[in-house]
Amino acid sequence: MFGARAGGFSGWSKAKRELDARIVASGHKVRPWRLHDLRRTAATRMAGLGTQPHVIEAVLNHISGHRAGVAGIYNRATYAAEKRAALDAWAEHIKKLCQ
Repeated sequence: MFGARAGGFSGWSKAKRELDARIVASGHKVRPWRLHDLRRTAATRMAGLGTQPHVIEAVLNHISGHRAGVAGIYNRATYAAEKRAALDAWAEHIKKLCQ
C-alpha cells in the first residue's frame, strides 16, 4: 500500500499524504481518515478471519487483555508463527479485494 522500502518503515505522515494524493489523482474522493484507522480495520477484519484476540494484540503490539496483568508477567511468548499466519491471511484478504 505504501510501497517497498528497505528496513523498518518510517515516514507515515508523508506516505499517507502521498497515498491520499494518488487516490485523488485516480478520480476518487478521500474521506477523512487517520493512520490509526488502518490498525482498527486490520484488527477487526483479522478477527473476522478467525484470528484469536491475543494474536491480534501481539500483531498490534498492544499490552492489554490477554497480555496485561499476571498473564503478561508470566507469558513471554512472542506468537511469531501465529502473527505470521494472521498477517498472511490478512494479505490474502487484501489481495482478493484488489482483484
